[in-house]
Amino acid sequence: MAESRLSRRRALALSAATLLAGFPALASGKAALVHKDPLCGCCEGWVAHLRRAGWQVTVRERRDLDAVKARLGVPAALASCHTAEIAGYAVEGHVPAHALDRLMAERPPLAGLAVPGMPAGSPGMEGGPPEPYDVVAFGPAGTAAFGRYRGDRPLPS
Repeated sequence: MAESRLSRRRALALSAATLLAGFPALASGKAALVHKDPLCGCCEGWVAHLRRAGWQVTVRERRDLDAVKARLGVPAALASCHTAEIAGYAVEGHVPAHALDRLMAERPPLAGLAVPGMPAGSPGMEGGPPEPYDVVAFGPAGTAAFGRYRGDRPLPS
């Protein structure tokens, strides 16, 4: 007689699949935990940008952002006003959703991405004429260019 009961592993897999089906952003890997200062307005703009791009964003307001940056290995030279955790990567500053989508598609072996400073026109910093800026990849081997953007759009290489 065939065994009709589900194995524990199969039952857990079905439960997880059912749960994730109700949260497409989580199922697609488009989930972010954003650490920000409670008084930061541009951080809210960046969060809104991610949500418009289909990301599930949880915001954690904190005053000790330096501790978060240190825990995630964000180099001081790349520090900005907010830090996110996305699928094991650190994301620092106004990184456009397009770059995050690419990061999730490629899954390169690095610690994270950053947009140093607060470039005019970057996601969350809209309002004036957008200026070109770099998205920087960082990790144990140092830093490297990940992409160049104006506003939320990639520039040709």
